[in-house]
Amino acid sequence: MAKIGFIGLGNMGGPMATNLLKAGHSVKVFDIVDDLTKPLARDGATVAESAAAAVTDVEVLISMLPASVHVESLYLGKSGLLERIDPATLVVDSSTIAPSSAVKVATAASEKGIAMIDAPVSGGVGGAVAGTLTFIVGGSTEAFERARPILADMGKNLFHAGDAGAGQVAKICNNMLLSVLMTGTAEALQLGVSKGLDPAVLSEIMRKSSGGNWALEVYNPWPGVMENVPASRDYEGGFLVDLMIKDLGLAMEAAMEAGTSTPMGSLARNLYLNHRHQGFGRKDFSSIQKMFEAD
Repeated sequence: MAKIGFIGLGNMGGPMATNLLKAGHSVKVFDIVDDLTKPLARDGATVAESAAAAVTDVEVLISMLPASVHVESLYLGKSGLLERIDPATLVVDSSTIAPSSAVKVATAASEKGIAMIDAPVSGGVGGAVAGTLTFIVGGSTEAFERARPILADMGKNLFHAGDAGAGQVAKICNNMLLSVLMTGTAEALQLGVSKGLDPAVLSEIMRKSSGGNWALEVYNPWPGVMENVPASRDYEGGFLVDLMIKDLGLAMEAAMEAGTSTPMGSLARNLYLNHRHQGFGRKDFSSIQKMFEAD
């Protein structure tokens, strides 16, 4: 079993750290919100007084933060963690950030002899709780193999996408597609219901037909059609609209850098921006269903 430091205990990080404890690892946790450490402490984690303390005497450091600015602030600069991390420590950043930021931090780590991978996740809060996340990794093959047994205690599917930053590129491509299929699914469901169809029956028809997709399989956006999904609990407890907008912004930035066209992704981002303006920023992204409600 490994000695692991874990920084960032939000909706995703908290359950991930819990699964590491369940797997028998020694876990030291830190979050700027003290209350988020309490459930982990009850489960047996050691609570660090600071981020710097969380990296002391650990073999692996995992971070799960909201955005690029937080990751760069944590690791870089004279007061950044890269100045304090033992070169023998493997660093795993599971935040979803700009690929350029991931490369910037990984390069700085490499210059100090520290192995670092970007390992954003897919699978949502449910996957984090169940330990079935997909990890999409960028970094060296050696670092990926070092991380594999730790990642396997939090996830079901592990992919090595390429060098530093590649995990982030693959993640934002996935989330752009997810936004498109979710908005399309919600639009189709509303049309069918408006014409008198039962949303559960229509969902099953589309699920088994050529329109079948992940939303219809495991994350139906229509309330009451599927148990244990955000749509059936007032769109609470999932992947926030605010975070989807952030990820779509990263996709648009990447598209500009690459000179490629993303018309569907751009449209989905505009729909989610409008949805946030209607007051749904802190709801699950499947709440886009509400935008298509009939008058």
